[in-house]
Amino acid sequence: MTTRVRFAPSPTGNLHIGGARTALYNYVFAKATQGRYILRIEDTDRERSTKEFEESQIDDMKWLGLAHDEGPGVGGEYGPYHQFERVEIYQKFAQQLLDEGKAFYDFCSDEELAEMARKNKEEGTPPYTGKWREESHWEEAKSKIAAGEVAPIRFKVPPGDVSFTDHVRGDVKFPEGMVGDFVIMRTNGVGTYNFCNVIDDHQHKITHVIRGEDHVNNTLRQVLLYQAFGFSMPEFAHVSLLIGKDRQKLSKRHGATSVKQYREEGYLPEALANYLCLLGWSHPEERDVFTINEMAEVFDLKRFSKAHAIYDIDKLKYINSQHIKMMDEQSLFDRAGAYIAKDSFYHQQSKEWQQKFLNLYQEKIQLFPELNEYVAQLTSTELIMDDTLKEIFSWESTPQIKDYVTQELAEVSSEYLSEEILGEWMDYCKKELKIKGKPLFMGFRGVLTGQNHGPDLKPLIALTPVEVLKKRMASL
Repeated sequence: MTTRVRFAPSPTGNLHIGGARTALYNYVFAKATQGRYILRIEDTDRERSTKEFEESQIDDMKWLGLAHDEGPGVGGEYGPYHQFERVEIYQKFAQQLLDEGKAFYDFCSDEELAEMARKNKEEGTPPYTGKWREESHWEEAKSKIAAGEVAPIRFKVPPGDVSFTDHVRGDVKFPEGMVGDFVIMRTNGVGTYNFCNVIDDHQHKITHVIRGEDHVNNTLRQVLLYQAFGFSMPEFAHVSLLIGKDRQKLSKRHGATSVKQYREEGYLPEALANYLCLLGWSHPEERDVFTINEMAEVFDLKRFSKAHAIYDIDKLKYINSQHIKMMDEQSLFDRAGAYIAKDSFYHQQSKEWQQKFLNLYQEKIQLFPELNEYVAQLTSTELIMDDTLKEIFSWESTPQIKDYVTQELAEVSSEYLSEEILGEWMDYCKKELKIKGKPLFMGFRGVLTGQNHGPDLKPLIALTPVEVLKKRMASL
């Protein structure tokens, strides 16, 4: 049997980070089992669904590396893959349940339903007790429909407990009476989520359903429908919900909630996918940093955790920094430049200069946009005299270094200073001026950069225009 999994978003907004995690788990599981990953668009909410959101979501998934094997833009033998194009299919299956006495038209008014819900809640009886569920009223209902009246169709919940086995939750059991007769078709002829979901998964031959634990109650209704149709049920895995450090449901106050925002903020797709995978799943070797292909090599549904997954933006930034560090020179060059302001000093330099700059800061950044600050520092002549820098300039040796470097810089006519020349200057101060250790290194950093810390001094100064160095010296 070929594993077939799906991700079925509604195109009513940008791709949520939780939805992206669900898509990721399904994609990786398909790859781990040499299966198929299907994308289905649940666009029956015609008021809120837009083509723009659909295209945006698909683009974000491709950016993450989650290209689908079947679905919109790709096709497949089990289409259509848009729910709105499947309305007639749902109507046919609804009619089948009506014909078999497993569903009924409900002509109760909103007022009647409200009163029924109030009374049944007080008495502890099933949520729906309307007369239309009784077979004795079905001919009347048919007459109303034939006369042009409209009504929703409800599924007639049979008596008995409902249970299913979940790869994460184990055996899940719902006692009788947990759910009342629920609507499967609206008055406008469009199916409801749970009804369409079951039919789609059956016709798309889905073998495994991996989704958030907030869908467990939906699974109750879906199991009832699978049983009513006599469909084979897929295997279920309801993964933990995402929560913030405050243990509350993930929201904007915890940071960006859409994949689009993370793209705009400069996160790498491989890092975001890596981190999302860790939110509820663990690597068998307890690794934190890996690629999608490496995930697929070891991915197993048994490694999901039941506990809520705590979303930590600091951990995501750490993961992002590790993926930056793993880049080879060419990948670093090809990808980093897009996050540096087009009108900046960086883009005015040679490719050799740019590569040296990126190599210098590769180990120091968590996100590519941080490079803009480092570019600005290279041409800044502003001196920020903090306590540490004041201490450096209070040393007897620092003015000696300043006087010597000022004198030597005046003789330099090249655009940049080489690492070798700076090394010679430092050797002179060490041997002739007897300045060693911390006073030597911190003194040179202080007078040349106007800062008390930073990357390796020699390659840093080799990237700094000599004119900028001269202006800094003049401002001391």
